[in-house]
Amino acid sequence: MENMKENSRWNFLIIDDEANIRKMLAVCLEAEGYSVTAVGNVEDALAEAAGQSFDIAFVDLRLGADSGLDLIPALLATSPWIKVIVITAYASIDTAVEAVKRGATDYIAKPFTPTQVRLAVRKVLDIRALEQKVLSLGEDLRRAHFDADFSSRSASMTRAVNLARQVAPSEATILIRGESGTGKTVLARAIHTWSQRAMMPFSVVSGPSLSSELLESELFGHVKGAFTGAVRDNPGRISMCDRGTLLLDEIGDLSLSLQAKLLRFVQDRSYERLGDYTTRHADVRIIAATNIDLEKSVREGRFREDLYYRLNVIQIEIPPLRERPADILTLAQGLLGFFGRGCHKTVTGFTDEATRLLQSYHWPGNIRELRNVIERAVILCPGNLIGADYLPESLFSVHRAIRVGDPVPLDKIQEEHIRRILASARTLQEAAELLGIDQATLWRRRKQYGI
Repeated sequence: MENMKENSRWNFLIIDDEANIRKMLAVCLEAEGYSVTAVGNVEDALAEAAGQSFDIAFVDLRLGADSGLDLIPALLATSPWIKVIVITAYASIDTAVEAVKRGATDYIAKPFTPTQVRLAVRKVLDIRALEQKVLSLGEDLRRAHFDADFSSRSASMTRAVNLARQVAPSEATILIRGESGTGKTVLARAIHTWSQRAMMPFSVVSGPSLSSELLESELFGHVKGAFTGAVRDNPGRISMCDRGTLLLDEIGDLSLSLQAKLLRFVQDRSYERLGDYTTRHADVRIIAATNIDLEKSVREGRFREDLYYRLNVIQIEIPPLRERPADILTLAQGLLGFFGRGCHKTVTGFTDEATRLLQSYHWPGNIRELRNVIERAVILCPGNLIGADYLPESLFSVHRAIRVGDPVPLDKIQEEHIRRILASARTLQEAAELLGIDQATLWRRRKQYGI
């Protein structure tokens, strides 16, 4: 039963002009729990492929007056991940070679048995799974992330991670908020890994990285000639992430026109590629991330209110590193091991002075800045311990966390203390008790400091 449930996520398309063959294949595949669509001609096949994505297509070489060989490239252009299994009563080495040249993955001759069909499907699905693993490993290598460790001594960070784990198995749209460098992309990938879509693609599209037109093409795809420079078809990230997860990073930077098109997709999962009026559908889970105040953008008319509410089904707030000081050394030690292995060095820790600087610094760039500092220190350090001499000048500057005795107004020290207690306490009641004030006073202080 569990295997049947697992198989139901795979989508099959059968194209054969013989009704008996279509029925036999459909019964064989549906008995294994797969989702099956069967058609008898090229036109219906292309219409089905335009409306939804398929994992495997069984294509007959002779489809009335049409050739199944000519259909293969058209299917691949429509569904980037599709695997084609050619079926024919006129098997020959020449046609098999030509089918592979056109993009087919496998080839079986008629008449065939259910066992042959199941074996061919299993082989192709194994290939598909390996391709996904290779893509995932390639993205990990390009990002060069150290293993995400979400253990934290910060109550606010623990709440964020627990909420992420809780909602990951659902299909809810998630909005991750946090300052630049706090690890929003890392958490989004973890949510994908914890979800039912873990074996499907995960991709990231960053709002500020492209112009509005190129970003629209990157998301929804385009056809050849749709705009200057469109020299070939591009299926788009949404199509490539079908049944997977797409992270829209820095969502607040999208243009209003693109927001309208994204709203439509979030609502009913339908879209069109640039230069093509065919309406397509894709089952993609959306995770959005932002480092700006979206409510303010809505009030100022720079972000659509309806899109904001569609994206903000589940909101996860990642606290900045300065509000989780107890995690700084743990993260630094993990990065130390990661970069030490990469540089083939045995760097075991930090001197007392380096430790003090790491803990007292304000970290405006959050984990991304910490990562850069540790990487630099590992490269420069010739010994086993990183000393203060190998840390950048910025850590010695005034941009560090406020400490008792610093020449600053008392109110600033009070604000810093309240922020740290709120970050470490499990509840507001606990924070109020630790501070020795009532919850109403704490509420007024939070409002005053914008916490």
